[in-house]
Amino acid sequence: GIRPLRLRGGDGFRQDLETGKMAARLVGKLGIETSALFLCDMQEKFRPSVAFFPEIVAVAARMLQGARVLDIPVLVTEQYPKGLGPTVPELGASGMRTISKTCFSMMCPELELEIRSLPRVRSVILCGIETQACIMSTTLDLLEKGFEVHIVADACSSRSQVDRLLAFSRLKQSGAFITTSEAVLLQLLRDASHPKFREIQKIIRDVAPDSDLIGLSREGF
Repeated sequence: GIRPLRLRGGDGFRQDLETGKMAARLVGKLGIETSALFLCDMQEKFRPSVAFFPEIVAVAARMLQGARVLDIPVLVTEQYPKGLGPTVPELGASGMRTISKTCFSMMCPELELEIRSLPRVRSVILCGIETQACIMSTTLDLLEKGFEVHIVADACSSRSQVDRLLAFSRLKQSGAFITTSEAVLLQLLRDASHPKFREIQKIIRDVAPDSDLIGLSREGF
């Protein structure tokens, strides 16, 4: 028959809690209190060269709106802004602090200090460009440091769709979760009874802009 659930005290109970945390990481469950949103290098000079740039930025803007509704911390970087320009205004990050960098990874010393000030964060939701460069470098650094990474595929792109395709595949091999903007926002809520559900519902009511992920999937993504 079915055995009743037994709650253990002391060290056994703590071990159960740790096992539960490990299981949550293995399956990639997101939590509002344990997540942060990273927005990577969506800058003016990339506008004409990155495939589906307007669509990618529009989806990232949705993620930023959702993070604000759910009070999730947001970190924004700019790659060599002197040469590549500022973050594009349509992202909706005007007035937010941005971290300048030259390394491909977002995990520069200044951002690492920021993430250390958020000790509860164990999952990073990642949007931006380019997938094979800064998104990949950031993801690998985060995974190496023990974070769980959720890459929002409809908010990441590259100049080359081949690079985008193979980067997604490579990142999945390394242990990142490849997902979509709507999936992330709904996973964070977990329940339609959540007090913020109506506000998130307004953000995702219209289908997210298309950046040919179906086409990529036919190629093996």
